[in-house]
Amino acid sequence: MFTRSRRRTVSAVICAAATALSALALVGLAQAPAHAATSQFTPGQAWTDTSGTTLQMHGLGIVKVGSTWYGFGEDKTGESSGNAFFQDIPCYSSTDLSHWTLQSRALSKQSSGDLGPNRVVERPKVLFNSSTNTFVMYLHIDNSSYGEAKVGVATSSTPCGPYSYRGSFQPLGHQSRDLGLFQDTDGSGYLLSEDRASGLRIDKLSSDYLSVVSAGGSGGSVALFADYEAPAMVKANGTYFVLGSHLTGWNLNDNAYTTATSLSGPWSAFKDFAPAGTNTYQTQTANIIPVAGSSGTSYIYAGDRWNLNSLGESQLVWLPLTLSGTTANVGWQNSWSLDVGAGTWSGSSNPASGSTHYLTNANSSLVMDVSGASTASGGVIIQWANHGGTNQQWTLHQVAGNVYTITNGNSGLCLDVPNRSTTGGTQLDQATCNGGSNQQWALDSVGSYTSSSDTSYELAALNSGLVADVSSGATTQGGKVIQWSTNGQANQTWKLS
Repeated sequence: MFTRSRRRTVSAVICAAATALSALALVGLAQAPAHAATSQFTPGQAWTDTSGTTLQMHGLGIVKVGSTWYGFGEDKTGESSGNAFFQDIPCYSSTDLSHWTLQSRALSKQSSGDLGPNRVVERPKVLFNSSTNTFVMYLHIDNSSYGEAKVGVATSSTPCGPYSYRGSFQPLGHQSRDLGLFQDTDGSGYLLSEDRASGLRIDKLSSDYLSVVSAGGSGGSVALFADYEAPAMVKANGTYFVLGSHLTGWNLNDNAYTTATSLSGPWSAFKDFAPAGTNTYQTQTANIIPVAGSSGTSYIYAGDRWNLNSLGESQLVWLPLTLSGTTANVGWQNSWSLDVGAGTWSGSSNPASGSTHYLTNANSSLVMDVSGASTASGGVIIQWANHGGTNQQWTLHQVAGNVYTITNGNSGLCLDVPNRSTTGGTQLDQATCNGGSNQQWALDSVGSYTSSSDTSYELAALNSGLVADVSSGATTQGGKVIQWSTNGQANQTWKLS
């Protein structure tokens, strides 16, 4: 979603809901129908609630209570980019994340004030405060020219409310347009907001989550990032991930991410989490949803694909998000399924495990090859004309989702980034398979999101987040296959055949 003069940021929050909510009276909520544990998703297709009405969960906010998720969004029914003013904030419920039932209006339009006519009310994000037994909602509050740049706060004793609006303010005196919330494992709450004067801020919330407190950092903020917006934040295995968008007005861009082991940093350099040139599969970050189950935890990237002529019909694009070490990766799936109980997923755009292929470079039409048909660990990877040799044949072994180890048909060794290097330009080799993340490759589709028959992929190393690349775009035999930052060029695209 965007302002009239720029692309509005999409903020995101994933919050841990309270595990014991027996004290909360949830009476009066319509009960969401029970569904199978396996949920189906078709990204980019029309998505309706259980009554058949288009879901209005734009700028998604989400909180889980027990086994039920509650989703919040901007109701954009009948709106366009030139006429996008507050109508209401609906609240939906789901037990499987694919079937959603409209429960009520968490916030409704008022006759005047922040929630009145011709007002901008965006990005509803909700945290549950276990110490006060209160659901706290933050929103971007503005006038039609986006000159106020404030946050609004509302509270409720139940997930869907109705919420009581408590007013608006500029956090620590800074501008705040689109925003996000994050709840750490110790229960501390944080506001993420885009301050046009300085950048993207992480601010600490008070213990009741109703205000912002100074952390003594830059302008009182915990952390500050320049020139990024659309924040979504999650913590996985002790690492914090912040996803954000470049400032490009209405134009789409390749969203990026940064990581740290402390909220105050140091934070890594931003890099893309989807193949460059796809504009994050034509979406902007809205949220990240963790799904913990008996076999692990999956993460969902929730993005908005805006229809500027009919905002209410904008597509909700949800895709699996792989978080490994300090690497975040999203690959396209034409359709995919999620086992909510197990916390695992599978997708239609993933090649069959155990299948053997030639990997043909889209730029050179040459194939990935172990130089000299070496069978030794350390044998280097080049491109060469396809001669049908087994040193040019690669077998895919699925680890999970779109992540594979890739073994050479001649040597039986694994495609490998030597010495677990994270440096761009490192030539790939083959090595004894050891299960390391430098031998795990996310196959990110760069074709099937535009054509279901296209089997073109980027190969992203989970250890480094860099992708398999023919050095300098060479089209000659013997060109080195290295790892490099995704850039959307054909020398980083590999077709399975």
